[in-house]
Amino acid sequence: MWKEIIVLIRKEITLEWRQKYALNGILLYVVSAVFITYLSVGAKQGTIAVPTWNALYWIIILFSAVNAVAKSFVQEHQGRQLYYYMTASPEGIIISKIIYNTLLTAVLALLGYVVFSVILGNPVQDQGLFVLNLLLGSIGFSACLTMVSGIASKASNNATLMAILSFPIIIPILLMAIRISKNAIDGLDRGVSVDKLLTLLAINAIIGTTAYILFPYLWRS
Repeated sequence: MWKEIIVLIRKEITLEWRQKYALNGILLYVVSAVFITYLSVGAKQGTIAVPTWNALYWIIILFSAVNAVAKSFVQEHQGRQLYYYMTASPEGIIISKIIYNTLLTAVLALLGYVVFSVILGNPVQDQGLFVLNLLLGSIGFSACLTMVSGIASKASNNATLMAILSFPIIIPILLMAIRISKNAIDGLDRGVSVDKLLTLLAINAIIGTTAYILFPYLWRS
């Protein structure tokens, strides 16, 4: 199955490389959102508070992840889905999409972090913990939104259904990620954040396992 997953991931990368407008649009969204924040919340005068920096960063990353991952199944036309149904296993499809979306979301999160640091300053004292938190948050966002995108693709009102279904699952991931990043910004001892990191890792594992188990039933429909 892993050979199948590798082939599917290569397919996703190839399609994204051919349709560069999607990735470029998301990158433009991240940069423009940070720049608007710079002009509107007093960051130009150096008056932005650390909690505001932290909250704005995660809000922008969340919406960037939604824009990046929403197209996983929603934009797949029926002919391509039928081809996947005949040639690939549902487990390989969902794992490949989660891995690819995790890579894409992690790139966007790291890019957003760099842009934030350049434009709004970098108050983070524990860089390693902050980057680890970014990676775990990217995994959680990607696993949740990929599964919800698969469910929403079976309905007519995809966008509305995706927003409704993903909101209760995204909130715990977002709150935990914000708390961990706040500890990294304040430079607290890493032992303080261990329980939160384990909780975030457990949430990611639960979402990933649920997607792996339930997606084959959804795919057969």
